[in-house]
Amino acid sequence: MGRLQEYEVIGRHLPTEANPTPTLYRMTIFAPNTAVAKSRFWYFLRGLKKVKKATGEVVSIKEIHEKHPTKVKNFGIWIRYDSRSGTHNMYKEYREMSRTDAVESLYSDMAARHRARFRSIHILRVVEIEKTEDVKRQYIKQLVTKNLKFPLPHRVSKINNKKLFSAKRPSTFA
Repeated sequence: MGRLQEYEVIGRHLPTEANPTPTLYRMTIFAPNTAVAKSRFWYFLRGLKKVKKATGEVVSIKEIHEKHPTKVKNFGIWIRYDSRSGTHNMYKEYREMSRTDAVESLYSDMAARHRARFRSIHILRVVEIEKTEDVKRQYIKQLVTKNLKFPLPHRVSKINNKKLFSAKRPSTFA
């Protein structure tokens, strides 16, 4: 399908004589392109309100860009997905650079852990977790700790291994 983008889609029911100014509905949709974003918009709007594509129109569609794409952030995502046994609500946390990266991680994680397909996952809300105290999941808490280091204990120095064959085994502990 390709990489996802975040779109803001605004649509409404077509104006009629009975209702000349219909209500506008706005949704944030994660999709690979605008065609899929519009399709998902009509899919969700049909379930929420009595508006379908034949009796409605898309007023605006625009791509939303990340404000700080180089900063690592924590994201909380609320989803509803259909499994083989029923419908489940879930909250997951991800540590990524952008909202779209977090959603892509969610889709691959759900496919791996729960065998959930793209079509069966409904993203309800994506929120950036700003305070480290608000992080709930242990697998994200361990990455937020102060002075976190990733030591490399078994480094082989390149200076000692100049010869192709050596009489003694190289030491990997410095």
